[in-house]
Amino acid sequence: MPVSSPSDLPLSGRVALITGANTGIGLVSARELARQGAHLFITCRDARTSQAALQRIREASGNPLVEALQMDLGDFASVRACAQAFLERDLPLHLLVNNAGLAGQRGLTASGFELAFGVNHMGPFLFTQLLLDRIKASAPARIVTVASRAHYRATGLDWDAVRQRTRSRTGLDEYSNSKLANVLFSAELGRRLAGSGVATYALHPGVVATDVWRAVPWPFRQLMKLGMISTEQGALTTLHCATAHAVADETGLYYDKCQPRTPSAMGRDTTLAAELWRRSAAWVEPHAA
Repeated sequence: MPVSSPSDLPLSGRVALITGANTGIGLVSARELARQGAHLFITCRDARTSQAALQRIREASGNPLVEALQMDLGDFASVRACAQAFLERDLPLHLLVNNAGLAGQRGLTASGFELAFGVNHMGPFLFTQLLLDRIKASAPARIVTVASRAHYRATGLDWDAVRQRTRSRTGLDEYSNSKLANVLFSAELGRRLAGSGVATYALHPGVVATDVWRAVPWPFRQLMKLGMISTEQGALTTLHCATAHAVADETGLYYDKCQPRTPSAMGRDTTLAAELWRRSAAWVEPHAA
C-alpha cells in the first residue's frame, strides 16, 4: 500500500510513541497512527514479537517510519533504558500513548510493586516523567493514557498493598485500583501541565477482547469475553484522544465512546491524585528503585 502524499497525512512530520503495540488495541492504534503519517515508535517486552508487529504495521499502513523499542514496564531499569534509547535519537515527541497494561495476573514486579499497579501505573508514570521535558519542548503535544471503566469498581489505593504481591484470586480488584491510578495520574498531569501546550487524556476503550485478559483463569475468562467489542472498535477512543482536533483544547478529562465522561468520585479526588503523584515520584527515584 503506497503512502499518500504528505498533504494527505494529518500526522506527517509528527513523532508518536505507543506502548504495548504488538497486539490488541495497541496494534490497531499503532497501525492507524502510522497510516496517518506519524514517525512511530512502538514498545514491546519481547524483541521477537516487536519485529512481527513492525512488519504488520508497516505493511498495513504503507509507512516505513515505524520503529521498535524494547521495554518491560514492571522493571524500572528497563523503562529508563527505553526512555534513554528514544531520547538519544534527538527527535521531538508530539504524542505519547500509554497503552500497555495487564489484567488478571498475580505477582510482584521486578521493581517491587503489586503486578497490576506496577505495570499499569508505576511503569507508565516513570516513562512519562523521563520523556516529559522532550514532550513539553515539542508542544503542542498530547499524552494519552488507556485507563478503564473498571476504575468505578476500585476499592481505593492501599499504599502498603501496592508494594506487596497480589492478594485477590483473580487479580481483578488490583486491576481496578490500577486503573483508578491511571485516571488520577492523567488528571493530575493535566493540572501540572496547564499552560504548557501539552494536553492529557485518560480513557475507557470499551471492554475489548484482547490478550490483556489472557491470564484470567478459565472459566472466568470465557464468561468475561461474552459481549466484548473488537479491537478495531476498542481503538476508536484512543485515536480520538490522540488525533481529533475537537479535543485539542481539552485536558485532564476522562473519555468513553469518544466523549468526556465523569470519572468516579475517587477518580475526581484531587487530594488522592496529589498523594499518588507524591508517592509515585518518591518510588521511582533511582535510590528507591
